[in-house]
Amino acid sequence: MGERKNIAVILAAGKGARAATDTPKQFLTLGGKLVLERAVDAFEAHPGIDQVAIVAAREETQRVQELIEKNAWKKTNKVIVGGEKRHQSSYAAIQAFSGRPDDNLILHDAARPLVSERIISDVLEALKKYRAVGVAVPVTDTLFFTGPGGDHIIRVPDRSLFQRAQTPQGFRMGIIKRAYGYAMDDGSFTETDDCGVVRRYLYREKIFLVKGEEKNLKITYAEDLEILEKWLLH
Repeated sequence: MGERKNIAVILAAGKGARAATDTPKQFLTLGGKLVLERAVDAFEAHPGIDQVAIVAAREETQRVQELIEKNAWKKTNKVIVGGEKRHQSSYAAIQAFSGRPDDNLILHDAARPLVSERIISDVLEALKKYRAVGVAVPVTDTLFFTGPGGDHIIRVPDRSLFQRAQTPQGFRMGIIKRAYGYAMDDGSFTETDDCGVVRRYLYREKIFLVKGEEKNLKITYAEDLEILEKWLLH
C-alpha cells in the first residue's frame, strides 16, 4: 500500500433557502472573495491536503470549473455533481473516490468559509489514529427538551453532555463508504451529518472529536455573513 492520501471535498451543492437570498450562500461575497473560494483556499493552502474536490449542483458545475481556473488552484482539480440534499452530495463524493479505500476523505461545508489551519491539522492528525473524526464546540446555552409541538418543556438536559457539530469531518474511505452503503439501502434513513451516518450504521466505530472554533460558523441566515465579516477583521 502506498502513502495514504488526504482528499478534501467541499460540499457546495446546497441552495441555502434559509438564508433568504437569491444567490446560493456559497456564491455570496465575503471580504472580497466568494464564500466558496475562501473555503477552498483553506484546504488548498494546507500542506497536509493532497487533493481538493468540489461538489456542486449540476447547473453550477461550469461556474465552479471557471472558479478553479480563475484561482489557478493546484490541488483543486475535480468537480462532482451533487444532489438536492446534503447526504446525496456526500454520497456522490464517496462514489467519486470509492476506488481509494485506504485514503482519508475530509468532508467540509462550503458555507463554513473561515475554517482554520489548526482545525484542519487536528483532523488530519486524529485520522492517523482514528477512522472517523468530527469537529465540535461546547454548548453554552441552556437546552430545553420539548414535546413534538415545541411548545412545552419536558426536561432540561445537562448541557455539558452536548456539543455543536461543525465540519470538516474526516473518515477512512472504506468506513464512510460502508456506512453510506447501509444508509442508502435503509428505507427509513433520515438525513443527518456524516458522523451521524457512521454513528447510526457502524455504531462500534469510535468517532473522535476535535475542538472547533466559533469563527468556523456555518452561514445559515443572511446575518451570519455580517458576523463572519467581523471575524475577518480580527
